[in-house]
Amino acid sequence: MSGGAPGPGVVRDGVRIFDTTLRDGEQAPGAGLTAAEKLEVARQLARLRVDVIEAGFPAASDGDFEAVRRIAQETKGGIAVAALARCRDGDPQRAIDAIRVAERPHLHVFIATSDIHLTHKLRIGREQALTEAVRWVRHGREQLGRDAEIEFSAEDASRTDPEFLLQVYEAVVEAGASTVNIPDTVGYAIPAEFGALVRRVVDRVGRDATVSVHCHNDLGLATANTLAAVQAGARQVEVTINGLGERAGNASLEEVVMALRTRPTQFPDLGSGVQTEQITPASRLVSYLTGFAIQPNKAIVGGNAFAHESGIHQDGVIKNPLTYEIMTPQSVGLAGSQLTIGKLSGRRGLQQKLRSLGHDLEGEALDVIYREAIALADAKKDVTDADLLALVEQRVSEVPASVRVLGWSVTSSHGGRATGTVSLGIHAEERSVEATGNGPVDALYGAVDQALLPVLGWRPVLTEYEIKAVSAGEDAQGQALVRCRRSSDEGPGALVVSGHGLSTNIIEASLDAYLVAVNKLHGAEINGVSVAYVGRRTGNALP
Repeated sequence: MSGGAPGPGVVRDGVRIFDTTLRDGEQAPGAGLTAAEKLEVARQLARLRVDVIEAGFPAASDGDFEAVRRIAQETKGGIAVAALARCRDGDPQRAIDAIRVAERPHLHVFIATSDIHLTHKLRIGREQALTEAVRWVRHGREQLGRDAEIEFSAEDASRTDPEFLLQVYEAVVEAGASTVNIPDTVGYAIPAEFGALVRRVVDRVGRDATVSVHCHNDLGLATANTLAAVQAGARQVEVTINGLGERAGNASLEEVVMALRTRPTQFPDLGSGVQTEQITPASRLVSYLTGFAIQPNKAIVGGNAFAHESGIHQDGVIKNPLTYEIMTPQSVGLAGSQLTIGKLSGRRGLQQKLRSLGHDLEGEALDVIYREAIALADAKKDVTDADLLALVEQRVSEVPASVRVLGWSVTSSHGGRATGTVSLGIHAEERSVEATGNGPVDALYGAVDQALLPVLGWRPVLTEYEIKAVSAGEDAQGQALVRCRRSSDEGPGALVVSGHGLSTNIIEASLDAYLVAVNKLHGAEINGVSVAYVGRRTGNALP
């Protein structure tokens, strides 16, 4: 089958992207989609501009038949709609009925060809498998006409005797197949041997049919095998969004497409027509509808794919993104790179991150926030934007500290009673006091009050207390807010000040907030301030 002009379905320029998310992808355990959900994914695949949408397996159920039919009816713009069918009476007829209304119908029939499948699953011989393959390819061509795409897949091709495999492909092309697919059904192949197999098929039937590949990821080689096949002459690749699929999944559409785009010298004139800016929306939609989360380190679409935490990497990306990014985040539908702050981050990365949050810090101010951010990164899993904003805001509200915490401890038990000890530096004097309370914060506040009263002649009176998490998670920073007045001030003209505290330890945050308020009150006393700063009262109990 090597002579004559190329067949009508042969792809000469570029690589045809055959998306099987709605068929093989849906076969992932737990990934089932309703007909309405499949239609929604198909619409996004159309926006993505894949060449073929394999919409399902119509013989599997009435629901799948209806979903395929609806997708076939709605999909326009030159995008083909494919339906899968076994080479067994009933399946191809059902598939043809579902896709007949499509602008571009694509019938995909298959039968196993490896001896292990023929012997143990189908329990037939090679000749019978060959006969069935030819029969149903011919049937599809007769029913759908000369312009339709008829694809034949030899299931478990990578474990099939190569000579028999080539015999089957020659026979189905003669019967009318315009595409022959080489599935690595169990992810058994490695790139060198798979590429060699594809080259043999291309040499045998590539003049008369498009050679396609369908790779599974059981050894983590699905994308690598697919790319090796393209270099060997395959011109259709069967892929899924997020690599979804049976067992370990399929070759990932986003990985294959972006590899073709990013490495043009390795794949001369072999790009795709995919609108790559729609990759991220497609990935997120499929993840949402299937409930399959995307691992953070997933190539192209993972949360960390364009995130940089190391100080060395951050510095390089700030100077020129090409230092650590081989594609732009915008090219796959993201707004930009992410500089994440962790214990390995540098000052330049933190400065750039803070600028993006609206704070331009330099010099000592930046150094202070940097030290606090790194300490926080050691204390908690993720330093979020909210954490950084809280650190900056905390610095803004700093006041001179004539009263300092030198140390504290607290014990608390069932029933609510607690004992707290606080050591304070008040001017040049040090005082340590123990007090009890109805919770750890109440006990510490009581100890502070007892330490201050003999020295300052007043103690703070709490008018409001609030604690909230800055971000999500068990290791989130706690942000405490208090409002206080002096015990010596009464009436509507009393000065009421606020204090903020921030720590992953909410008791420490509460104590820090109390001391900020104390220092504000003491500073106002020294400066003779008596203007009212009225806060609202609350009935919140202290922890």
